[in-house]
Amino acid sequence: MRAPTRGTMRNPGPSDAILERLLSLHPKIIDLTLDRVWRLLAEMGDPQRALPPVVHIAGTNGKGSTLAMIRAGMAATGKTAHAYTSPHLARFHERVRIAGELISEPDLAAVLEECERVNGARPITFFEITTVAAYVAFARSRADYTLLEVGLGGRLDATNVIDRPALSVITPVSIDHQQYLGETIEEIAFEKAGILKPGVPCVVGPQRDVAREVIEARAAELGAPLMIHGQDWMARTEHGRLVYEDERGLLDLDPPALLGAHQFENAGLAVAALRALGFGETACGAALTDVVWPARMQRLTRGPLAERMPAGATLWLDGGHNAAAGEALAVVAAEFAARAPAPLWLIAGLLDTKAVEDFLRPLAPHAEGVVAVAIPDTKAAIPAGELAARARSAGLAAQPATSVAQALDAILARAPTAPLRVLICGSLYLAGSVLQENG
Repeated sequence: MRAPTRGTMRNPGPSDAILERLLSLHPKIIDLTLDRVWRLLAEMGDPQRALPPVVHIAGTNGKGSTLAMIRAGMAATGKTAHAYTSPHLARFHERVRIAGELISEPDLAAVLEECERVNGARPITFFEITTVAAYVAFARSRADYTLLEVGLGGRLDATNVIDRPALSVITPVSIDHQQYLGETIEEIAFEKAGILKPGVPCVVGPQRDVAREVIEARAAELGAPLMIHGQDWMARTEHGRLVYEDERGLLDLDPPALLGAHQFENAGLAVAALRALGFGETACGAALTDVVWPARMQRLTRGPLAERMPAGATLWLDGGHNAAAGEALAVVAAEFAARAPAPLWLIAGLLDTKAVEDFLRPLAPHAEGVVAVAIPDTKAAIPAGELAARARSAGLAAQPATSVAQALDAILARAPTAPLRVLICGSLYLAGSVLQENG
């Protein structure tokens, strides 16, 4: 969990001090149970019961991108949506959108302070109390929908307190957070399927057979109707466009604004969700073309890091951090190389909870090498020297650096002229730090 003040030091406000205090209320950053959340919700007047219709999104990869596309589609038809996502990149306010707009500093400080006062000194994790604060803010403002992204898992996540969402969504399930969710795909899929509710439809994205079977079994127990990729809806790429098909017909849509083949999967899921909610082609098209979601193969064109790049070279940022993300980035690297060959260098920083080799190994065939950095101001960051050693075991030439700027200088010393691509990757925490420092 990122320290909440990361990215706010240039313009600190009252919320920063409150967020710092909230970090001290529980000795663990993650402690999966709903008891504390239910207690505080009851004391706050059960705001979760007053939310606009909820779309609840779980899964391992693609939750944020899918949510952002759904939100863009809704906005194109004049519908407003509250949105709750995590983690943030530069400012905590990014986690809470009120009717489409980032929560204001006065409103955030007020609702955090109210939750802090009601909770007192009783134990509650940072994510739990800030999630309750988001519910309070949502319940007090009008919107047409509420979009909730699961923080971790699903079954015991602090977002899993909605009795009857309008729709559940499960993005692809893969291995991640094993220490909390289990060692196998089946165990992890069971936790994700914990968001299913009796009678509430669920749109299921592309899944491995074992994950899909777990989701189907849980849905059958609850009587939750499923709309499953490959069975009830299809999405494929044709000539660079997204072709979507379900029982209502076929849509031929522009490609998603977010780069990468994996974003076509996320786009198909977003379209399926919008269709399940009754939205038409206008919303589905805008979901793909109007979406903005930072640190997902984002090209950096401004700021001190971008200014170091020679003419014709490009600098990219991505927050993916697990094996599936590494595989997705490898596909993007191959696509880039096929269109315009250029050496690819990586700058990587990861948390010590991540399977470093599994993330980097798919990228090894596509990259000249990696410069490892420790994620700034993050206790769980892997030291640069250790990360470089693990990168070498994944098949990459690697060296450590003390900062992203120094890492970029080391790469430019080896490849001072274009064509050149540099990808900063491995963690949303690193991405947030880069976005803050790079303006």
